[in-house]
Amino acid sequence: MSKSRSPLSGCRYSVRTPVPATKQAAIRRREIGGAILLGPTRAHVLAIALLGKLHALNYSREAESRADLTGADICAAAGTNPWGLVWLFQDFKNARPHEIPQLLSDHPNDMNRIAALEKHFKSDPKVFGRFSSDALSATRLNVPKKAPVVFLR
Repeated sequence: MSKSRSPLSGCRYSVRTPVPATKQAAIRRREIGGAILLGPTRAHVLAIALLGKLHALNYSREAESRADLTGADICAAAGTNPWGLVWLFQDFKNARPHEIPQLLSDHPNDMNRIAALEKHFKSDPKVFGRFSSDALSATRLNVPKKAPVVFLR
């Protein structure tokens, strides 16, 4: 997991979690079972493969949702305002007026991510109550114009 500060002094991170092999195997077994039941026509095989892929995306969305909440917990524990995640997803939502349907994505849509984070914050006021939800309260991160760009791997 890599973690960096957002321009609003919130917390931003990136987590990639592949679908576990056991879940991939279960999806593959369902695809094969469906092909046997429906017959091996090209249309049936394609439809079954598509349904299997859509089912796999759900596992990835679940992992991303858990990563959002874990990231918020890490930010709060580090003393960094976890509302930066909400502000980041709001910026994403505002930058993309036509988001692809969540069903076709390996990530939850921005509105669901924002709602899940807000619910998480309200569920534990002892941890999250000390942070302001007002983006104007954040300390801006000022990066010098000639600062080098560094990519971590």
